[in-house]
Amino acid sequence: MVGVLSLLVALTLSLLITRVASMALMFTGLSRESARFQARSALTGCGFTTQESEGIVNHPVRRRIIMLLMLLGNIGVATVAATIMVSFMSTTGATTHQRIVTLLFLVLGLAVLFVVSSSRMIERRLNRVIAWSLKRFTRLEVRDYVSLLELSQGYSVTEMQVEPGDWLADKSLAELRLSDEGILILGIRPKQGDYFGTPRGNQEIRAGDTLIIYGNLEDIARLDQRRTGIKGDREHDRAVEKSVLAKSQQVDR
Repeated sequence: MVGVLSLLVALTLSLLITRVASMALMFTGLSRESARFQARSALTGCGFTTQESEGIVNHPVRRRIIMLLMLLGNIGVATVAATIMVSFMSTTGATTHQRIVTLLFLVLGLAVLFVVSSSRMIERRLNRVIAWSLKRFTRLEVRDYVSLLELSQGYSVTEMQVEPGDWLADKSLAELRLSDEGILILGIRPKQGDYFGTPRGNQEIRAGDTLIIYGNLEDIARLDQRRTGIKGDREHDRAVEKSVLAKSQQVDR
């Protein structure tokens, strides 16, 4: 039982480390999906030679984050291997009932970890805590180009890939009115074609495009999850109302 509990603790720490590293990489400008992929790749020791990887190697802050993940990943693999051996040896002389209880405990623990790692609500709340901790106890933003752009209070420049069925897809910037939400599109990298810097209102966004976005990270994350249809339009309206209220409160101050 002790070995199984140690294994679950090691897996929980791995998930937490990956989540913290993903948020740290997002602060350097990576999109949420790219940050999660690179963090998991580095922690597990799986090397992928991609354009994103080259961007990380050539970026001083991202490189430090990935190097730390590689170190923690090597320690974690050895710990998990040792834990599995301890768990196996501890059940060698156990009764059938004890083995069944240990197996059920392991299955239940893995199920809880899966639910926690898959929950968007838990992810949003945990990301808020991680973002606050990174800004409070680290100097990631100050050490990077963020100081030049004077980004603070959760605002950053990041990338977002538009997927089929997203609320953004097949609409022009004028139709989207993202500036009313407090989000600005700085550039569009089409799936095929040339990069559009400072796009105009008649520029249409297509599935497969990568957007260079400026705004609050939490607002951008919600926009990334917004799907097309009436529900997406209502979410846009609520985001506009929230942005207008926030601006009015700043004026009152």
